Amino acid sequence: MTRTSLARRLVLACIVAAALPAAAQTYPTKPIRVIVPYAAGGSTDQLARAIQQPMSDLLGQPVIIDNRPGAGGTIGTDMVAKAAPDGYTLVFGNTGPSAVVSMMRKTPYDELKDFRPISTVAITPMILAVPADIPVTTAKEFVAWVGKHPNLNYGSVGNGSLSHMTGEYFNSLAGTRLTHIPYNGGAPLTTAFVGGQVQASFVTGLDGATMLATGKVKYLAVGTPQRTPVVPGLPAIAEEIPGFRSSAWFGLLAPKGTPDEIVAKLNAAVVAAVRRPEIQKLFASRNVEARSSTPAEMEALIRDEIAQWKPVIRDSKIEM
Repeated sequence: MTRTSLARRLVLACIVAAALPAAAQTYPTKPIRVIVPYAAGGSTDQLARAIQQPMSDLLGQPVIIDNRPGAGGTIGTDMVAKAAPDGYTLVFGNTGPSAVVSMMRKTPYDELKDFRPISTVAITPMILAVPADIPVTTAKEFVAWVGKHPNLNYGSVGNGSLSHMTGEYFNSLAGTRLTHIPYNGGAPLTTAFVGGQVQASFVTGLDGATMLATGKVKYLAVGTPQRTPVVPGLPAIAEEIPGFRSSAWFGLLAPKGTPDEIVAKLNAAVVAAVRRPEIQKLFASRNVEARSSTPAEMEALIRDEIAQWKPVIRDSKIEM
């Protein structure tokens, strides 16, 4: 390499480096694309679309939802990992592709190294749901009932999903031997539940609402460490199975290298959007807690999830 070409490259690098802070100061100047790594209509998609217009209003630019499903959420998530770190391509992630999936299969990205957390948007407990006609009303009674009825199963929304991991976690702590039956999403799981093919499941409030509406399913307890107003009247599983905790989080992440100024602007917009009364009311109606965070708090949450679920995935040999 000649001195002239080296000098040109250094000048170009300096220009690019200088341009990022300048762009951050005027951000945003064009529409922002939020990739949802799941199909339209699912729980993650519903929450992303709920804050779409408030975010647009607060940022002064359209926020466009782009559904890119596939491979347990890793296809859409990887698109953001490889996107330019300019704040115009974000991912609306959750516990799966943004925290634990790489422990089940090889992924083209690293959950911690390739993203900058912006803020959580919502937290929802995993809820123990069972057929309405079985004679139990608590998690402890359910464990005893399972002990008297061998060859029972629990359904999940898919291999490697949080509902799958939570079921194996429950087996481990409660000493049950429920067999896992994966379904391709909430709708098929609901159909199986209503049809009597499933004896239990761990669901979010979003997925469970349709099940409850059939009258064929009931809730027993929530996966938060304590009782939560998000699902009024239900005890915590941990009251009878000490140490049990399982909740799903949803939130926004940007590619690594996104400037601090842009992350701060996006965080402020999420915080303001989540505080809006209409968002609080909407989320509560779906058994979801509207909860924002700082980027540091969100990163700590992701690290905690990885630490919690790694031994469960390893010991239960969960794969995708």
